[in-house]
Amino acid sequence: MADRRNQLVGRVRELLADALGASRNRSTAAQTALAGARERAVRVRRAAAGVPERVGAERDRRLAEIESRHSSRLAELVRRAAEAAAREAPGAGSADWSTWRPTPAERAEPPGATRVGTLRLTDEDGPTGRGTGDITPVPALVALLDGGHVALDGDPAGCAAVVSALLLRGLGRAAPGGVRLMGYDPDRLGGGLAGFAPLGTAGLLTFVGPGGLARLLDDLVEQIRRINETVLAGEHASLRELAAATGRRPEPWRVAVLLGGDELSRHERGQLDRVVRAGAACGVHLIVWGVPLPDDPSVTRVVVAADGAHVGTLPVRLDPPPPAALVTETCRQIAAVVSAGPAPTPFTDLLPAPEQMWREDSATGLTAPIGEGPQGRPVLLTLGDYPPHALIGGPSGTGKTNLIFAWIGALAARYSPAELEFYLLDFKEGVSFARFAKGRRDPSWLPHMRLVGINVNTDREFGLALLRFLAEELRRRADAAKKHEVTKLAELRAVDPTGHWPRIVAVVDEFQMLLAGRDAVAREAADLLEDLARRGRSQGIHLVLASQDVRGIEALWGRPALVAQFTLRIALPKALRILAERNDAAQSLPKFHAVVNAESGMLEGNQVARIPAASDWETWSELQHRLWRMRPAEAAPARLFDGDAIPRLADAPDFRALQAPEVGTPRGPVALLGEIIDVQARSAALRLPRAPGRNLAVLGTRIDEACAVLDAAARSLARQHRPGTARFSIACLDPDADPAARALYEDLADDAAWYDEESVTELMAETAEGLGGPGTSGTPHYLLLFAVDAAAGALASRVGRASGLEHLRRILHDGPERRTHVLAWWRGVARMRADLGGAGARTDQIGAWVALDIHGGELSGALYPGTSGPDWYPRPWRGLFFDRAVHRTGQTIIPYGPAR
Repeated sequence: MADRRNQLVGRVRELLADALGASRNRSTAAQTALAGARERAVRVRRAAAGVPERVGAERDRRLAEIESRHSSRLAELVRRAAEAAAREAPGAGSADWSTWRPTPAERAEPPGATRVGTLRLTDEDGPTGRGTGDITPVPALVALLDGGHVALDGDPAGCAAVVSALLLRGLGRAAPGGVRLMGYDPDRLGGGLAGFAPLGTAGLLTFVGPGGLARLLDDLVEQIRRINETVLAGEHASLRELAAATGRRPEPWRVAVLLGGDELSRHERGQLDRVVRAGAACGVHLIVWGVPLPDDPSVTRVVVAADGAHVGTLPVRLDPPPPAALVTETCRQIAAVVSAGPAPTPFTDLLPAPEQMWREDSATGLTAPIGEGPQGRPVLLTLGDYPPHALIGGPSGTGKTNLIFAWIGALAARYSPAELEFYLLDFKEGVSFARFAKGRRDPSWLPHMRLVGINVNTDREFGLALLRFLAEELRRRADAAKKHEVTKLAELRAVDPTGHWPRIVAVVDEFQMLLAGRDAVAREAADLLEDLARRGRSQGIHLVLASQDVRGIEALWGRPALVAQFTLRIALPKALRILAERNDAAQSLPKFHAVVNAESGMLEGNQVARIPAASDWETWSELQHRLWRMRPAEAAPARLFDGDAIPRLADAPDFRALQAPEVGTPRGPVALLGEIIDVQARSAALRLPRAPGRNLAVLGTRIDEACAVLDAAARSLARQHRPGTARFSIACLDPDADPAARALYEDLADDAAWYDEESVTELMAETAEGLGGPGTSGTPHYLLLFAVDAAAGALASRVGRASGLEHLRRILHDGPERRTHVLAWWRGVARMRADLGGAGARTDQIGAWVALDIHGGELSGALYPGTSGPDWYPRPWRGLFFDRAVHRTGQTIIPYGPAR
């Protein structure tokens, strides 16, 4: 039993062991499966958790790619828009205030639009939160100048900032003076435009007070009417189109700033509507706040709020207002430039094309532009039957010389030398006219120029000589006209086409110098001027007189007929008494401008011309060289008279023409004493025939000038005698004259003999005793006595003063008929009279004299006809020559300079 039980127990234990092992196996398998399931669950949960992240990342990637493309495209579009805005509003039109400065457009270039802020491209508070920080800002532009009008509404401070920005940028894009502002600010009485007040000093800003709106609108409408009628004149639709076609803008922009006010009247509303419709084409623009404007394509509306603004429908972030200091300083600079005057226009504006030069005919008159008028059209000057002569006036520094240059250049480029000749005389000190003649610096000359006189302020006789020359030319033309039975130059040229009948224009600058005083020169000059002015028109001789001021020209007083002939008046800024009495147009002229009036200065004849710069060397030189190369083969340089220059005997045409005869001696040889102050550069000549009184006295204390007269006389006489056929006895009795006398003695060589204080008495005695009997004639003998009055001691010590002087008196009396002539220098009139026999002695044996530093009153009596003496005042290197056998009045001469 026990075994059975043990067996059963064992069996049970085996079964239980098997069951336990199987259970453990199943438990292990279950745990393994559970672990795998848990692992799979973890992986599933992990995989499930990564799906949204991957989807989100892909979504984010795609969104980023789309946003990048959008941003790049937007940035490109913004860049292009910014570049387009920069082109449309260049320089001052769009620059930031920190770097802003005026950048005026060229004359024909449109000013462009004006920036008021930047466009708001995205909302910084939007979904992306990115804003526009990395995008180029796009300027928000408003079309004003040549564009239209601006109507403001909303926040007052913001509107004031827009007004300041629009005005300052507009001023910066226009040339100084190109924009004129009119302010209507009845509530603040102009305070809204206070920063622009400096413009008022130059007339570029005017304020209209309360109640003045109607007058302002009426003036704007009148300006629009005038521009349409006289400037555009149906040829152009707008000033902008005219500027593009012609390269010129003849009118400024006019900007009226209207800042509030009462309700408009019916008339004001109508005028405002007219300005809105037609103003932009004529450069008339409105900037308004508090004044309703009608709907019109030319009106840009800007609505300002505290958080931004809208220009039309575009949201805009407004720029800050310009700094007050920048506004004020810019306006001061512009006003200073405008007050100083606008720059002149180019000289080439007056000239025809090179192929059109010298194509005009002067038979009926001379016409040429002098400058540009307010409408951009040339202002023409005419000289002919009407107006025949011109009067130019303007204070020093206002451009009188420049105007003369411009006029001469415009005429010379149109008319050939066969059609036009010029004669120029400048009484003020200066050499500006010398460039028309041949010079050392420039060998060219103006082919039309026949005479140029400079530095003649002390040589009024030269001006008188020019008038005498013109009077003689007038007589010659009048005689030809009578011969051909015509009255005018055009008719004479038609019937005598082979004659030389150019029109003559004589220009005399500072002509009042010629007429100053009450002497014979002034009286004769006034008479000649009146005759030339009255009769010259019909024969093509035209006078152009220029002066700083005609007040005080006593010679013109009482001669209304003379002034009346000068119907063409040209008044430069601040000129007085040139225009009619009540015509004060010249008082407000800017620099480089002139009032041109062909109606004797009457107000209705005014034209304002802007004169180009023509007087500087380079500007003129180009034209002169071109015309010089076109000159005819027979053309000769102009005669140049320089009052400060001393002529040379060797250069004198009359001296070069002298020559000795082949056989015998010349009949009536000529002694040249100096250059006559006249048009032809002739020499003062003293003929020495076998006739009583043919002796010369040089009177005065100026050693160099006295020696020069005697030297020129001796050398010119020697040129007319073959060697050995004439005697020259040179006596020098003043040591200071010794160098000049020695030089003459050495150059005359074998024909000359030298005498001094010791031997002069022998010369007198020998010469007097050798005169022989009546009718005898020997070799021509010329006694050249330097400071003869200094021989008193020598004459007294040798043969006695009385007997020595008797020899001299006999030579003077009898010598000329025997070919013995005395050419002597006395250092005073009283000394000469004493040597001739005292105060009551006859002086008719002195047939000719040259007075140097001797006053006219000292020459009265037997030396000069009449009792008061000549109108002569001494001046350096000038002499008065009188030959009783030839002259009725004295002749002013310039002694020739030293030969060596």
